[in-house]
Amino acid sequence: MDILTVFGDNVRHYRLQRHMSQEKFAERCGLHRTYISAVERHKRSISLNNIQKIADALGIDTYLLFVEPDRRPVRLRRHTIRE
Repeated sequence: MDILTVFGDNVRHYRLQRHMSQEKFAERCGLHRTYISAVERHKRSISLNNIQKIADALGIDTYLLFVEPDRRPVRLRRHTIRE
């Protein structure tokens, strides 16, 4: 599987799991909604700084954004997401 596809699908998966709209999520990340949309649609490469912003906003370990869907852990550590 392509790394942009894995990454974008995981961003969308974890964002939806947390019941966040793209707009709310982008605000938490400090990024623009259209940027998040492009990442989720596999249209944008992304910098390491923005990868970390996304992981922090999701409250997950960064590596989880690169795990193929069939290899995602069943249970995640609980993270507190600050408003």
